[in-house]
Amino acid sequence: MALHFELVTPARLVRSEEVHMVVVPGTEGEFGVLEGHAPFMSTIRDGALQIHRTGGAPPETIQVRGGFAEVGANGLTVLAEHVEG
Repeated sequence: MALHFELVTPARLVRSEEVHMVVVPGTEGEFGVLEGHAPFMSTIRDGALQIHRTGGAPPETIQVRGGFAEVGANGLTVLAEHVEG
């Protein structure tokens, strides 16, 4: 099973891919999202978004600043104010 993940800024779509898990820097603490996660929405803080492509692989890290994360039937969408890199 794979999680559909999208990373979006006001200027462009940064990523749209199938991954194993994403760890998001939420304002109330980090949270991990896997396929089948319950729907919810959270604000995010400045920090590192960790993208795990497979279960055993080390994560790819992308720095994000501000925004929202939404988990729904279509997967995880992170709407970041700014993405470094």
